Amino acid sequence: MHAVPGKHWWTPVRIALAVGCVVLALGVITNKPCHDMSWETREDRTVWTSLCYTDVPFLYAERGLADGDLVYRDSALEYPVLTGAVMQASAYAAQAVQSAVDADPADRVVAEGVRFYEITAVLMGVAALVVIVATSRTVPRRPWDALLVAASPVLLISATINWDLLAVAATSVAILAWTRERPGWAGVLIGIGAAVKLYPILLLGVVFLVVLREPERLAAFRRFVVTVVAAAVMWAAVNVPVALWAWDGWTYFFTFNSDRGAEFGSVWYALELLAPDLLHNDIDRMVVGAGLIMLGLVVVLAMMAPEPPRMTQLAFLAVAAFLLINKVWSPQYTLWLVPLAVLARPRWRELLIWQVAEVLYFVSVWFYLAGFFDPSNPMISGDVYAWSILLRVGALVWLCGVVCRDIIRPEHDPVRRVSDPASCSHRHGTYARDDGRARTAGRPTSA
Repeated sequence: MHAVPGKHWWTPVRIALAVGCVVLALGVITNKPCHDMSWETREDRTVWTSLCYTDVPFLYAERGLADGDLVYRDSALEYPVLTGAVMQASAYAAQAVQSAVDADPADRVVAEGVRFYEITAVLMGVAALVVIVATSRTVPRRPWDALLVAASPVLLISATINWDLLAVAATSVAILAWTRERPGWAGVLIGIGAAVKLYPILLLGVVFLVVLREPERLAAFRRFVVTVVAAAVMWAAVNVPVALWAWDGWTYFFTFNSDRGAEFGSVWYALELLAPDLLHNDIDRMVVGAGLIMLGLVVVLAMMAPEPPRMTQLAFLAVAAFLLINKVWSPQYTLWLVPLAVLARPRWRELLIWQVAEVLYFVSVWFYLAGFFDPSNPMISGDVYAWSILLRVGALVWLCGVVCRDIIRPEHDPVRRVSDPASCSHRHGTYARDDGRARTAGRPTSA
């Protein structure tokens, strides 16, 4: 029977988009206390106790955008170049909007900073909707999984803290392109994502591991080469002009991140709070060592699994490992994981348990920072904050363990199963690729 045109307008993706719009709107509404006070200063505890902090309006003033500076050339910026370009364009738009609304406000910089936040919030909302659509279409036979992204508590609380959703959108569409066997477009999008936030470059390693498990390895390797070349060309096309134009400003992103110590949210910061003498100021070496160990574990898992792991499973594990060993783990970084977690393990119970830990951390980090501006009246102690970090770390490690179990025992993977789960095993039965197309067990495919 054919569906009557127009009878089912509310498709799964449209419902997910509607839910996403509601969640994003609620996120903006929760920032109202700070919006009403125009985010005038971090030293006002309202910014922290109302849980409405965002980097956006503060960076407008602190990175020279309010003074008409060109980022990278006139002022240092600790973000990759496409993030800087979006910030620069948003600053010009904020100035134009504020001039049209009120050409002579009492405090021009503060007023423009609020407009800057509002424009950024709209851009992040659009990026979030792109993520929802891409998630829905990556596994066409499971379009309702996009609701798990749209209704995510992490999306609600973190969408407008920074510009991370731009990279999340590029990464999500890159995964969709790869599963649709569009390696060139996948590479272009990875290059764009890496020019917004560096983490999408991890997808190239994930794709390589997927290729190694392909039966038609030569053809798969050609697609991988196309992806790598496209990513490199795209990244260079964006970065090289800026590097030639403002070398010191362009390199600041790399020097800033290599020189920083253990910062908020990272397991290293928690260890410094709980055991100050444990690390002995040797964090960089420990980060490298932990990174190599986790990389080795992901490679061994990918190579030894009874069935080729799905791309999104490996992508989730790779990005999770990066966050677990990183020297800083800001609340909005968890947005990187949300669509990957949904595609890797689309079960609301596991995702909710993990995100509850993230919400608890979200509350604790702002309460902890509130104490920095009123040391005589801290809201939570350093030890409590450290344990909240370890709680989020433990929750993510647990979710990684669930995904690893699905890789080792494919019959538990809700995405791979097409036939009755009771009749599926890694030796007999029917499985699906990341894009939902079925295959017979023992005949792996590129996705």
